[in-house]
Amino acid sequence: QVQLVESGGGLVQPGGSLRLSCAASGSIFSINSMGWYRQAPGKQRELVATITNGGNTNYADSVKGRFTISRDNAKNTVYLQMGSLNREDTAVYYCRAYISNRIYWGKGTLVTVSS
Repeated sequence: QVQLVESGGGLVQPGGSLRLSCAASGSIFSINSMGWYRQAPGKQRELVATITNGGNTNYADSVKGRFTISRDNAKNTVYLQMGSLNREDTAVYYCRAYISNRIYWGKGTLVTVSS
């Protein structure tokens, strides 16, 4: 069984920064891609950023230039550095991992951007 545990969410003022982490644990033989998705109140879950095990990244247009995804393969951990946050970034952020041909989700961490 694989578990994904996110951390780092919280309350931040507009223009501020926050870093999310997601650690994968359990029966892990190979992790392909890892990524972050988010779901704002009343909206569908959407892709934020993904990163392959080779380091190739993909970002939603809305976060390009503000967010950076990275991973530590030795720790089975993916990070999301978020900057220039605005109220539209308020959402529950979910970690997703593609491991051994299966998709796993974390339980999410809430990010609230408010003054």
